[in-house]
Amino acid sequence: MLVKIGFLPVTVIDLLDIALVSFVFYQLYEFLRGSIAARMFIGLVVILLISVVGDLLNMSALSWIMSNLKTVWVIAFVIIFQPELRRLLIYLGQSRIVRTLVRVGEPQFIEDVISSTIEMSNKNFGAIIVMLRDMGVKSVLETGVTLQAQVSKPLITAVFNPRSPLHDGALVIRNDIALAAKCLLPLSQSPEIDPALGTRHRAAVGISEQTDAIVVVVSEESGMISVVEDGRMVRGLTEEMLRSRLVQAFAPVPKERKRWRFGLLAADE
Repeated sequence: MLVKIGFLPVTVIDLLDIALVSFVFYQLYEFLRGSIAARMFIGLVVILLISVVGDLLNMSALSWIMSNLKTVWVIAFVIIFQPELRRLLIYLGQSRIVRTLVRVGEPQFIEDVISSTIEMSNKNFGAIIVMLRDMGVKSVLETGVTLQAQVSKPLITAVFNPRSPLHDGALVIRNDIALAAKCLLPLSQSPEIDPALGTRHRAAVGISEQTDAIVVVVSEESGMISVVEDGRMVRGLTEEMLRSRLVQAFAPVPKERKRWRFGLLAADE
């Protein structure tokens, strides 16, 4: 026992319990923040607090109402938060911690990105796809158009079609969810970037310098495919080279990545 508050003893387990519950609620709110579900989640928390207060103050009428509602709360929660629960389960299932512990098949979104990238390269569609891992990019997402759509080859190619109003900017995805399109990225100031490269490539290097995202770039002029990670660019990738890079980054049991120094790397190195 650490301390005693009145007649309640407080132990290390109690503090750990409170910390874990607080962490879970905070992570749920962060996951839902900015959506309609976040407001419903806050409303549900308020109802739970009212129920606790009713029990503590022995308010029989309020306690009776809340106790009867408890039987339908679980069903109501699943119905109300069905889309968010699905996204949360996908997010947890494809997190790197789970992929390290459990061997699962290669994520489908990797093949969607590869096939769409090859098609855009053949058609000389300029593209920049930011594939998030552990770090978030909330400030970047706020500059674009929210999608919250399932990643697919038709979606990616449609976004970067020169006739699309969304093609001018970056597409940001996390696992198999396309979060936003037409996003503005920070430009790298690295002097090692080839001056012949345009804003699209400099932006790809910039976002990779500030986050752990993997960025796929397709040149509008040449159709050349590049991958940027940790501020370092690999240019002139073939389909198999691109697949190897992405599978290594998002594989169920990823290999230990070395932290690259900022700069550029030729594809044949």
